[in-house]
Amino acid sequence: MKEQGYFETAVIREGYDTKDMLGSLTPPIFQTSTYTFETAEQGERRFAGEEEGYIYSRLGNPTVRVLEDRIAALEKGEKGLAFGSGMAAVSAVLIALTKANDHIICSSGLYGCTFGLLTMMEEKYNITTNYTDMKSKAELQKNIKPETAVIYVETPVNPTMKLIDLQMVAEVAKEYNIPVVVDNTFSTPYLQRPLEDGCDVVIHSATKYLGGHGDVIAGLVVGKEAFLNSIAVTTQKDIGGVMSPFDAWLLLRGLKTLPVRMDRHCDNAEKIVEKLTNHPKVSHIYYPSDHDNPDYPIMKKQMIRGGGVISFEIKGDKKSAQQVLNHLSFVKIAVSLGDTESLIQHPATMTHAVIPEDTRKQMGITDQLIRLSVGIEAWQDIWSDLKQALDKI
Repeated sequence: MKEQGYFETAVIREGYDTKDMLGSLTPPIFQTSTYTFETAEQGERRFAGEEEGYIYSRLGNPTVRVLEDRIAALEKGEKGLAFGSGMAAVSAVLIALTKANDHIICSSGLYGCTFGLLTMMEEKYNITTNYTDMKSKAELQKNIKPETAVIYVETPVNPTMKLIDLQMVAEVAKEYNIPVVVDNTFSTPYLQRPLEDGCDVVIHSATKYLGGHGDVIAGLVVGKEAFLNSIAVTTQKDIGGVMSPFDAWLLLRGLKTLPVRMDRHCDNAEKIVEKLTNHPKVSHIYYPSDHDNPDYPIMKKQMIRGGGVISFEIKGDKKSAQQVLNHLSFVKIAVSLGDTESLIQHPATMTHAVIPEDTRKQMGITDQLIRLSVGIEAWQDIWSDLKQALDKI
């Protein structure tokens, strides 16, 4: 069933027809591991791919399928695939796109576990990675090698909030026939749709804004049907990092309020940026829709709003940054982001601790950097707690 209308309609109704499920308004949870066949011949046809139908929930599940169809529609892609975590999604895509001795170009600065995966791929399979700011076509082109197999982009970059011009990257990549993979976790398809900018694959840690309530670990991938079909029958099926039916149901529930939540995240973040700008203990603020941000023109080009994550540097050292976190009571110290609650963390010693210190600093991840995921509580309460903590250092 193809729903017509706006994003706010699709996020609630796409990919599901109540008529298909005995009138159930909410998609049922198909909590089953396997499915029966009417005949042995039917089982043969399904395993041979000659007949559509379910076989085993690692290979497909009706609840998960609704979620996959919905995220594909929201990202304007042909097909979606669901995984047990964001890193399961990242690893499945990168393994599918590379072989031993290949080369990857990656945005400078990225999630620590993605960096860890790329390091492991180099150690085991000699798949090398170049990290670049991708600020121009010339800079990107000089990093391309004959063995370059994929360009991997985070934008906004975690945790520095740097932005990358996706149209520019896609234009260069197409000249060399290199696929572009974009981690769209921070923006969600409500704020940014990389496939519409010419990129090839979108990845989400659905744990974050798509779920939105801090109660599920999940990953999603959207792209061309042929490519995702190849992943489904190889790296997804054989490595097995699949999503459970219950987690898919939680995500479908969370997605229904995504536009409302994202607008509130953005409203609150803009208020907090304004307050942080005037605080004497804050030296730098990194937020996409900040007019003083050098990447602001890119934000206006490819994002609707700046999102709900702010990074900022305080005047002091690592101890000072940790003291800010320790003085908080309302804002909770926790990794992850995109929850209804405001969360704060210290990237250099938490999410990005796996990255060697010299590399971290080159990426702009200093000991003074703090990452704040702004929740949907009253912004005045968020700021009151932040202010009293900053005032104490």
